[in-house]
Amino acid sequence: MVKFAEKLKELRKNAGLTQQQLADRIWVTKASISYYELSERDPSPEILVKIAEVFHVTTDYLLGIDDKRIYLDVSDLNDEEIELLQHTIDLLKKNRSR
Repeated sequence: MVKFAEKLKELRKNAGLTQQQLADRIWVTKASISYYELSERDPSPEILVKIAEVFHVTTDYLLGIDDKRIYLDVSDLNDEEIELLQHTIDLLKKNRSR
């Protein structure tokens, strides 16, 4: 998972986090973060999800499956707000295709 190691290190540095700070956020050791960044170990699926949440990216992005980096977290929105957001996205897509 060389792509994962590179992406993790890049995301961590861009966020201004040390390996220890990231480790504290996802409840692993600093050594684990170092191993991930050196491609010496792979994270468990649970840790992969935690890393994605910290950096607001998808697990597919971390694994190099998808180049789309950002996802929208709508977990704190109510149904009406999500519907409004979906409507806005649909309008943007429609306008782009013209």
